[in-house]
Amino acid sequence: MRTKTIALVFLILCLAGCRFQAGGKNPSDDTIVLSTGTDPKSFNPVIAKETSTTAITGFIFQGLTETDGVTLEVKPCLAKRWEHDGSGRIWRFFLREDVKWNDGNDFTADDVIFTFNRLIYNPDIPTSSRDVLNIDGKPFKVRKIDAHTVEFALPDKFAPFLQLMSQEILPRHKLASAVEEGVFNSRWGVNEKVENIVGTGPFMLEEYRPAEWIILKKNPLYWKKDGAGISLPYIERIVFLIIADTNMAVLKFKTGEIDLIPVRGQDYPVLKPFEKEHDFTIYEMGPSMGSEFIAFNQNIQAPASMHKKEWFGNRNFRRAVAHSIDKKSISKNVYGGFAIPQYGPMNVSSGFFNNPEIRKYAYDIEKAGEILRQESFYRKNGALFDKRGNPVEFTIITNSNNFERIQIANIVQDDLKKLGMKVNLLPVEFNTMVTQISVTRNWESVIIGLTGGIEPHGGKNVWHTDGQLHIWNMEPDEKNVASWERKINLIFEEGVKRLDPAGRKKLYDEWQEITAEELPLIYTASPSAMSAVRNRFGNLKPTVYGGALHNIEEIYIKGDEEKRLRLPLNIHPLLLSSPLEGEEDRWGGNLFRLAMTISVISRFLKKNGNVQIEDILLKNRDCKVYIREKPAEDY
Repeated sequence: MRTKTIALVFLILCLAGCRFQAGGKNPSDDTIVLSTGTDPKSFNPVIAKETSTTAITGFIFQGLTETDGVTLEVKPCLAKRWEHDGSGRIWRFFLREDVKWNDGNDFTADDVIFTFNRLIYNPDIPTSSRDVLNIDGKPFKVRKIDAHTVEFALPDKFAPFLQLMSQEILPRHKLASAVEEGVFNSRWGVNEKVENIVGTGPFMLEEYRPAEWIILKKNPLYWKKDGAGISLPYIERIVFLIIADTNMAVLKFKTGEIDLIPVRGQDYPVLKPFEKEHDFTIYEMGPSMGSEFIAFNQNIQAPASMHKKEWFGNRNFRRAVAHSIDKKSISKNVYGGFAIPQYGPMNVSSGFFNNPEIRKYAYDIEKAGEILRQESFYRKNGALFDKRGNPVEFTIITNSNNFERIQIANIVQDDLKKLGMKVNLLPVEFNTMVTQISVTRNWESVIIGLTGGIEPHGGKNVWHTDGQLHIWNMEPDEKNVASWERKINLIFEEGVKRLDPAGRKKLYDEWQEITAEELPLIYTASPSAMSAVRNRFGNLKPTVYGGALHNIEEIYIKGDEEKRLRLPLNIHPLLLSSPLEGEEDRWGGNLFRLAMTISVISRFLKKNGNVQIEDILLKNRDCKVYIREKPAEDY
């Protein structure tokens, strides 16, 4: 027998801490299960250009500010407050002093300086953030005042500055060496050890199994607390099941294996009749803020035939295609009527900056044919040819796990066939498609979507020719930039300097008018943003801007009919000595751990006479104590 002295904290006694809860004992009571259609491409939010990555990293990383998903107000986050001088160019952010990275290191001004100066403004790092966090191509000057104060010196006034300070901050102590060695762009890939991916957000990566699942667990060092001083988040884990087939995800939701899914229009009549029986609610939040569109590769350096590049670069060719897109049919047959036609980058849900007066292209095959004839295209034996006799044939790619986009592609394929065009459809894996667009440039046309928002400048990485997502003309040389693209560049450079809303709107209205005239992106329809969520969750506040989980820290799991309690325990570390046998008992063994747990709980209950233990669940190193409020007559 060996005698060991073990330093134990109450959290160690109960693994991640005893959770005082009332209600059921389902092992998944502390977990929310979601689904995602594809594996993440990485866990690095700075270089991410795809939602398969950001859907996960959004729970792990935070910025200096955040935007309220309901009020749209910019709120403090890692910065507790800020101030600026009279010119609006010098801003000081005062950082929270109680924030730690989830590996225990302190969050300081050095991390902010590192993120901006070494990552975002590093020309060797291909980040979309650099596209929006500059004025006329000039970066912000970021300097450290002290350990918890940073200063931003802007080249000019910058209207969306506070909102864009939601930029994720990354840890200097984990990534500085990767920058020095020139390997940052490959760091935090999907093969990275989970303990190396360190954030300040409410959750942290626990496990990733390709093609199976991604598991996030509660960050025990998370800085936010509720009004009673209880550490957030309430939910212990988020599990993303990787399900390529959306219909399978719907089935798993119906059988109770998934707690929340986005609802497509075609899913609505399937799910709606079962709301009461299966105890869930479908939340209809309004037209999605994102966009779905067709784009043609106009980059002169793309590996495509020169005659195809001429078609794609011809505005009238694109206008003919726009007149061939039956938006009403897409809304009805793809989205089940839960969609509205979209004609530009800012739809009705964008609010103030939406321009409803832009040019619209009615579905008109005859007019489309007339436009093509004006450009010397002609029909022969039902097929369409250009003026050099080349048959008009091209391939549309889209992501293979998005059934709606495949349906849209089929509708487009059928309608363009009426013009004599031969359109081939090639579904590919989503991350492969992103690589084709942003890296190899080896594509002809694509049906894809982009996330949206209420601030036009957030799309600068798409619309400015220097942008990392300037899809139709990626990284063009100066000779391959159209005059209308240069005009949009100027609008985005000037738009951020205007502090008066009316002046900004005038500029961004013009941008939307140009996009409707030139059609670099040919929009289809804006589907309704809907989510089906099990009724076991409380404090849900779904909005079209924030989605169903924008306040994930505050969402909790309801008890059956009892008040859910999470009571704080202010218990100091205990130094315990115990004779233990065997290496398997090095943490004290189940019985020892249970004894110590009950000892602490007993002292707690003496001070809180209105509660009683309902049950104790001890499994491996996980101890959960379920308590309920006593009936009033008992105390």
